[in-house]
Amino acid sequence: MAEHEGPVRVDAWIWSVRLAKTRALASAACKAGHVRVNGERAKPAQTLRPGDEVRVREEGYERVVVVQKLIRKRVGAAVAAECLVDNSPPRPPREFAPKVAERDRGAGRPTKRERRELDGLRGR
Repeated sequence: MAEHEGPVRVDAWIWSVRLAKTRALASAACKAGHVRVNGERAKPAQTLRPGDEVRVREEGYERVVVVQKLIRKRVGAAVAAECLVDNSPPRPPREFAPKVAERDRGAGRPTKRERRELDGLRGR
């Protein structure tokens, strides 16, 4: 695999190093504001350079990577690992995952009291 010459779009790079499953998802993450390059929100067509810090937020967890090599085509996991330096904090253990509010099926609409409890669990 040769290092790519010329500019590479941030959405294409995120997809090629396997931070997103599809190019469309990488582009959608950029449009939604879940991708930052050097602290600034990134548009899908923004170009990357080696040394740029890319932050990708996904499901309450943020991946922090530094660009080592620019590639445009999707590669295997071993090769993709050579193209970035992963500075992400460790994922929180599953037992500390936020509590999800669930109601029994067929329980009907929540009362005002139950709605307040649900909103409290959701942090509203």
